[in-house]
Amino acid sequence: MALKLYHAPETRSMRSLWLLHELGVPFELITMPFEHTYLRTPEYRKIHPLGRVPALVDGDMTLLESGAIAEYLCERYDPGHRMGRPLGHPERYAFLQWIHFAETVIIPCQNMVQQYVFTPAEHRAEMVLYFETRRLGKCLDMIEKQLGAGEYLLPSGFSAADVGVGFSVYFAGAFVSFAGHPKVAAYRDRLMARPAFQRALPPDRKPLEWFIPKLGPVRDPNTGQPV
Repeated sequence: MALKLYHAPETRSMRSLWLLHELGVPFELITMPFEHTYLRTPEYRKIHPLGRVPALVDGDMTLLESGAIAEYLCERYDPGHRMGRPLGHPERYAFLQWIHFAETVIIPCQNMVQQYVFTPAEHRAEMVLYFETRRLGKCLDMIEKQLGAGEYLLPSGFSAADVGVGFSVYFAGAFVSFAGHPKVAAYRDRLMARPAFQRALPPDRKPLEWFIPKLGPVRDPNTGQPV
């Protein structure tokens, strides 16, 4: 089996794992804890020099960015274009924009993880948490508007763009309330109900259980304040 995914549960690599399950592509999964003792070994750094996930290996090619992996899998393993929107498709460029907007959504979450999980409480910066919460709220505003009266980001329906953004929205729920974004909340619930999403979750623990106990209160994304 040539296709191989290096993955840490409920991190960015979940996008790639979820998409592989949606595509029904045979692949080998190498799961590692989200810990430096596993990710920063000399052996793994030969695959990913930064010691991060995901890493997708297909024969003699390795890809390290989840957006690039999504584009590649859709072009290489989705001949019916269920998940991708090929060159010439009227939604092609909107598809690409949303594939990569997934990172815009996850960056504020990443910065808050650094504050809550890796920074001692006495050195935690409340202003960082405030500004990143507000930044995340603006991302949710944009998704709320895009959903409009539809169920997914593109008018034609579910795609790999929803996988990328959907993971980010799922992760964002650990930090902010969706009370002011009802369409985003319904979108998250629809995506989480998909069998491929469920298969991408770790089987031995509750969603986001690995770090939620380390976080502070859920915040209002419009005010940045705890709710």
